[in-house]
Amino acid sequence: MTVFIENENSAEFKFDYEKVIRDVIEEAVAYVDCPFEVNVEVTITDNERIRAINRDQRDMDKATDVLSFPLIDYETPGDFSFLEDTENDFAYDYFEPDTGELMLGDIVVSSEKVYAQAEEYCHSCKRELGFLIAHSMLHLFGYDHMEEDERVEMERMQGEILDRLGITRHIAD
Repeated sequence: MTVFIENENSAEFKFDYEKVIRDVIEEAVAYVDCPFEVNVEVTITDNERIRAINRDQRDMDKATDVLSFPLIDYETPGDFSFLEDTENDFAYDYFEPDTGELMLGDIVVSSEKVYAQAEEYCHSCKRELGFLIAHSMLHLFGYDHMEEDERVEMERMQGEILDRLGITRHIAD
């Protein structure tokens, strides 16, 4: 598994944020039973930069907490079987040629939103960062929350991923 983490704004956390990011990504991969080694890029930035990315990529001119840019077009969320079909030549496009890892996509997190939402929801920054990474990983696996039942399912899954890691609402930073 390759996780590349770039901290654009040198955000400081009172915990090992890189470990949290890697642990949540690893647990999310295990949770959906992904049969491949994966490659994920995570960028930590500020509200100004995430707003620009959100405006340029999604035509939404506002800061957001996290953005997910999946590289895979799933027929069914979390179903990797189409990538194992050797007759699908396009499946090779999803793998990093040098390492053979499945390129899931990119995650962009606003550190300012991590702090603000942790305070708003009365939990730690560690919990908030873990939640946002779990949320994004589910997007990278093809899950969405456009419909109410999808939202409920994603929230359940996010909670289970974090619970498996012991990242609860009551942990300290």
